[in-house]
Amino acid sequence: MPAITVENPLALPRVPVPGEEARPRPVLAVTTAPSGFEGEGFPVRRAFAGIDYRHLDPFIMMDHMGEVDYAPGEPKGTPWHPHRGFETVTYLIDGSFVHRDSAGGGGVINDGDTQWMTAGAGLLHIETPPEELVVNGGLFHGVQLWVNLPAKDKMTTPRYQDIGGGRVKLLSSADGGALLRLIAGDLAGHSGPGVTHTPITMIHVTVSPGAEVTLPWREDFNALAYVLAGRGTVGAERRPIALGQAAVFGPGSSAPEAGGGTLTLGADRSQDSHTPRLEVILLGGRPIREPMAHYGPFVMNSHAELVQAFEDFKAGRLGRVPADHL
Repeated sequence: MPAITVENPLALPRVPVPGEEARPRPVLAVTTAPSGFEGEGFPVRRAFAGIDYRHLDPFIMMDHMGEVDYAPGEPKGTPWHPHRGFETVTYLIDGSFVHRDSAGGGGVINDGDTQWMTAGAGLLHIETPPEELVVNGGLFHGVQLWVNLPAKDKMTTPRYQDIGGGRVKLLSSADGGALLRLIAGDLAGHSGPGVTHTPITMIHVTVSPGAEVTLPWREDFNALAYVLAGRGTVGAERRPIALGQAAVFGPGSSAPEAGGGTLTLGADRSQDSHTPRLEVILLGGRPIREPMAHYGPFVMNSHAELVQAFEDFKAGRLGRVPADHL
């Protein structure tokens, strides 16, 4: 799991241990993601399956893609498909993925890169492995997160943000036991490069065996943790969690001086040789609190808007597949 890393986390800016007045957020539930297939048949775990949307808002879903070591000829992607009304965030840890849309946008993301696509009013989109990966095979591992847009931004003009791994804000826990990759949002006065319509925080956390990290969290944000690899604990109550499991945190203290409370992650002292550390995606966002109508690749506010999205797609108003892909 290369992503973006450093040999000595203590050389990075450190996130101080929150004060005693910041109370830990409780863990409401730990769920296990079911496995399935997406697109043309690449394996995924549905990271947030079974979690009530009131705990997810503004997030809609997240697919954990891989980890899979493809043989030559095995890598797969998706066919052309439409999107409207939300944002997709593709964070690639291992491998390469090629994105292209009907307006000529897209690009290639590699180890540690993130592509942030605001579908907004709508477009057609395709994701494929590069030719080199198809011919030679290789490791593929990442996540794709869907972030809702508020009603006022549902029909915004589509845009891309290509966030190279070198732009991610790297931080360390106070004792150096955890490496924090801040992709979007703010943490302890530091900011990630991702620009969001809906305020969120997204962090890839690596915790060394036997280490524990406690982070401050915004009062107006929810909080979710998903394990990409390894095993450990979540919360001050140290509930066990492992690969393919998600934790839902409750709200922080209602006392103003306590801020938003804290989130705690700990790694077991014993880890598998293949995944020697605990790897976690940590997410938080300000809930939109609007009606949501979700069907397939469209996320709107009402059934009527979903019907209109399908009609626009069939009429070609979301774009057309480029001639060189037909």
